[in-house]
Amino acid sequence: MTSTQRLGRHRQDAAAPGGRRRTRRRAAVAVAVALAAVVAAVAVLYAGAGGRPASGTGPVARQDGRIALPSRSGSYLGLYPDGVPSSYAGARAFTAATGVRPDVVVYYSGWLEPFKAGFASTASRSGAVPLVQINPGGVSIGAIAAGRYDSYLRSYAAAVRGYGHPVILSFGHEMNGSWYSWAAGHTAPATFVAAWRHIVDVFREAGTPNVTWLWTVNAFQSRAGVPSPRPWWPGDSYVTWVGIDGYYYSAATKFSSLFGPAVAGVRAWTRKPILITETSATPAAGQPAKIADLFAGIRLYGLLGFVWFDNQTNQDWRLTSPAAIAAFRRGAERYRPPTSG
Repeated sequence: MTSTQRLGRHRQDAAAPGGRRRTRRRAAVAVAVALAAVVAAVAVLYAGAGGRPASGTGPVARQDGRIALPSRSGSYLGLYPDGVPSSYAGARAFTAATGVRPDVVVYYSGWLEPFKAGFASTASRSGAVPLVQINPGGVSIGAIAAGRYDSYLRSYAAAVRGYGHPVILSFGHEMNGSWYSWAAGHTAPATFVAAWRHIVDVFREAGTPNVTWLWTVNAFQSRAGVPSPRPWWPGDSYVTWVGIDGYYYSAATKFSSLFGPAVAGVRAWTRKPILITETSATPAAGQPAKIADLFAGIRLYGLLGFVWFDNQTNQDWRLTSPAAIAAFRRGAERYRPPTSG
C-alpha cells in the first residue's frame, strides 16, 4: 500500500456515515497558540499582512439570476485546517500566522450528515466559499443512483438553497484510487457515474443555482496502481470544475511530475477549470521549496488555484516552521490572476 493509499484509508475510516473525521485532532486552541508563537518569532517578515492576496474571487450574478464563481486561473487559495466544521479557529490561526485569508475552506462530510449551514455562514463572513467533500463510505452507490436516498438529497439541497451563497460540492472524491468503498475495485465506474448524475439532477430539480459541482480525482500514479479517472467522468454537463489531489512526499517530487500527467489527461477530454483540491508537503520534503514550486505550477499550468491541507493525518502536513510560513506568505503575495482571460 502506497503512502497515498495509507492517507486515503485513514480518510475513509474517519468519514464513516454519520460521523465527522473523529480521528483528526480537534485542538483548535492549541493550534492557534502554536501558530501565534511562530508568528511572534517571525513577525518582522509579516508586518502589514492581513488582506487576501488573491483577487476576483467573489460570487458573480449571471444574467439568468444564477450564482457563479470566477473560473479564471490563479483565483483561489484554499485551506483545510484543523477543527472544521465544528470550529473556524484553525482557519483564523492560519491567517494570523501567514497573513493569508483563504478563499475556500474545506470540510469532509459523511453520508447522511446534514449541510453545515452555520459553518458555511462563518466561512462566508470571513470571505471564503465552503467546499464540502461528501464521502459515501459504507453506502451502496447503486442505491444512491436508484433514488433510495433522495429524501436525504432533497433535504440537503433545500439547506444549500436556503443558505443562498456559493457552495462547492464534491461527491466520492479520489474514485480512481482503490482505498474507498465507492472507488476503483469496489464500485463499477458506470455505477459511480449514474450516482453522480442522479445527485446533480436532484439538486437541479430542487433549485440550487449556488452550487459549483467539483469532480475530484487522485493524481495519476500508474506505478502505484492509480489509473486515469476517465471511466468515472460523468460528462461536461454534470461538472463545473475538476479537482485533483496530490502530495509532495519527497524532495524529488515536482509539480510537473506530481500533477502534470493528471492535468494533461483531464484536458484531453474536457476544458473544465481545474483546482488542486488537496495538497501539502511533508517537512522532510522541504516545505519552503515545495510551496514555491506549488505556486509556480499553478501559474504555469493555468489552474484555478489550490487547497492547502494544513492538518495532521498519517503525517503532520501543517506549516510549522518559520521558513515554510514565510514561503507561503511570499508565494501568496505574488499570486495574482492574469490580467486577461
